[in-house]
Amino acid sequence: MPPSPEGPQHAETLGVGKAIAVLTSGGDAQGMNAAVRAVVRVGIYTGAKVFFVCEGYQGLVDGGDHIREATWESVSMMLQLGGTVIGSARCQDFRAREGRLRAARNLVKRGITNLCVIGGDGSLTGADTFRAEWGGLLAELLKTGGITAEEAQRSSHLNIVGMVGSIDNDFCGTDMTIGTDSALHRIIEIVDAITTTAQSHQRTFVLEVMGRHCGYLALITALACGADWVFIPESPPEDDWEEHLCRRLAETRDGGSRLNIIIVAEGAIDKHGKAITSDDIKALVVKRLGYDTRVTILGHVQRGGTPSAFDRILASRMGVEAVMALLEGTPDTPACVVSLSGNQAVRLPLMECVQVTKDVTTAMNEGRFEDAVKLRGRSFQNNWNVYKLLAHIRPPATKSGYTVAVMNVGAPAAGMNAAVRATVRIGLIHGHRMLAVHDGFEGLAFGMVEEIGWNTVGSWTGLGGSKLGTKRTLPKKYFEEISANISKFGIHGLIIIGGFEAFTGGLEMVEGRARFEELCIPLCIVPATVSNNVPGSDFSIGADTALNTITTVRPQRPPQNPPVPNTITTTCDLIKQSAAGTKRRVFIIETMGGFCGYLATMAGLAAGADAAYIFEEPFSSRDLQANVDHLTEKMKTTVKRGLVLRNERCNENYTTDFIYNLYSEEGKGIFDCRKNILGHMQQGGSPTPFDRNFGTKMGAKAVAWITGKIKECSRHGRIFANTADSACLLGMRKRSLVFQPIAELRQQTDFEHRIPKEQWWLRLRPILKILAKYNIELDTSETAHLEHLTRKVLVPEATL
Repeated sequence: MPPSPEGPQHAETLGVGKAIAVLTSGGDAQGMNAAVRAVVRVGIYTGAKVFFVCEGYQGLVDGGDHIREATWESVSMMLQLGGTVIGSARCQDFRAREGRLRAARNLVKRGITNLCVIGGDGSLTGADTFRAEWGGLLAELLKTGGITAEEAQRSSHLNIVGMVGSIDNDFCGTDMTIGTDSALHRIIEIVDAITTTAQSHQRTFVLEVMGRHCGYLALITALACGADWVFIPESPPEDDWEEHLCRRLAETRDGGSRLNIIIVAEGAIDKHGKAITSDDIKALVVKRLGYDTRVTILGHVQRGGTPSAFDRILASRMGVEAVMALLEGTPDTPACVVSLSGNQAVRLPLMECVQVTKDVTTAMNEGRFEDAVKLRGRSFQNNWNVYKLLAHIRPPATKSGYTVAVMNVGAPAAGMNAAVRATVRIGLIHGHRMLAVHDGFEGLAFGMVEEIGWNTVGSWTGLGGSKLGTKRTLPKKYFEEISANISKFGIHGLIIIGGFEAFTGGLEMVEGRARFEELCIPLCIVPATVSNNVPGSDFSIGADTALNTITTVRPQRPPQNPPVPNTITTTCDLIKQSAAGTKRRVFIIETMGGFCGYLATMAGLAAGADAAYIFEEPFSSRDLQANVDHLTEKMKTTVKRGLVLRNERCNENYTTDFIYNLYSEEGKGIFDCRKNILGHMQQGGSPTPFDRNFGTKMGAKAVAWITGKIKECSRHGRIFANTADSACLLGMRKRSLVFQPIAELRQQTDFEHRIPKEQWWLRLRPILKILAKYNIELDTSETAHLEHLTRKVLVPEATL
């Protein structure tokens, strides 16, 4: 946002003399508490008074104790709680003008002219109506003596900002709504559990998920578990779907699979608007195929449980943006909704988003289903396109004549297998011969290469680690052997899924082209590492799973015999619970990441840490002492616990043991310390829905690109690729997946420390500190400006 004409505004004084009210309305969603916490703390930081409105709009109408001032401590320990601590309710009173009149009086009497509403489209539409009527409501209150002329003048206009809290992800203009990712976590945990029992008994499972009239949860679940079929309301199946479905299930069984999974959105319909229910599908499968079929309707379990790391960070960032949007608002500023597009905060006109959301329903009612999918936005469209490719298209009889190899390089990361599965299957759909290279570049040198088929990768989506095997070995010392095997196996293109070694190995392969002609084949690097330190991409496959391992508590599994140590006991949520139970305790946690502080910073945001030490932000003994002093002051409040994160290589002298000993010594008599080194548990475990979906889309996109490059570089039946753009890295940049020549990324890389020279997430560091009550300056120069929701963005990123 450009600086104001009067000069830069200081965020610390932006709210002086102003009051903000925050409420949660409609259905609850995990992450709402993180949003409330951020609004309260950032509001207080700006000098504003912040009020809770309990029980949603009903609390606004009833007033009294339902509207009460919030304090810094009153939002402590709510970050990891599901639902909404301040309560939510459906409110009929607010739908009537009389109810809105009472609500307006309650706000005016407290001097509140800024309202932050966290809820679905109905809640946000109600807020916009309230704002539009504000002048008339004040005039009526003044006329009847409900408020004084001075109060009316002081509250002459009302600013409204919305955050969408809904597990359905049905609000157009937003990539993700608060609660969606957490709901997917609940669903996938259940799907993974069902998969084991279904395989044991050769069963077909029909799973019904929530979402009202939006198929997002069903679609992402289908991608994340490799379902045989998904029914979504935006794109009903063809009229002979029963025949197609039964043929698909039979093909899967004939291919050696012991289970079938069918995902049904609760609003699923056919082309004529008739509901397709779980029971209908079960009856069809039993009658036509005779399969043992079970129905599971997940229901409100999807709304429950602790929010995921993604939802906590999303809600916290949106809460900060909401406060800034409110305090910068003028009478001419339209009510807006704050959201995230890619990794960027955006402000969108609330009613434009509401209108497009309604347009989806209209399109579906009128049978314009292609329009409905487009109106859901680019992300939905791309997910649907990838799913259709993977589930509804089989390898053609005519082969392309090309051979593509796929390998993993570097340390294992959850989601690698999902990326390999998509790569193999999309490659086969393109007609290619697909090869799996085991153990990275070393395996390519030693000939550990085999052809891989459709069914081999069938169940890989939900598996952690690397089924292909992965090593950190770089290729330079094996150029002769690698060249010989590229020639021997007839490899025309290579997709390398891995971390920093995949990037540097790709660079070495490009350098080797001058000496070895066999290396002149197209290369595509797909970033997959928990450290998120690969240049050219804002996110890497595996980082989300690692963040959740560090941050969140997952539901406890039944006891095993013999018992297996539960690594979850070392996560930040349980640590904070322990610290809450034992007063005046500070935990110091060491995270992975090499020199990259992404995990420590983002886990700090998601877990509500008091400090996060990273290499990219140098710190001294004076800083450490300031942090100890800050915790000492904190122990004088009602919040008698602390959490400190340390990236494993943030400082060679200030080790985890050093910091632990320093805090222990300085905190004597005030607080005691404990330490945890999380270690390689961060690389393990089942991938999160985000990493499964991200890996699947990245693998699909990589194959589409490499297919085009092979054709482009083909001359008389031979492949010769020696240009910079024939060796690219596929990365998420801001809002898009883009291919960048790895040679160009060299200039953006700090090779000594194995990190990009510029990292977007460093801009979030001040938010972490402000939410921990440090008095630092918040740079508002990059706060989002109001964007309009145009049809231009409603196009797919690329044809796969």
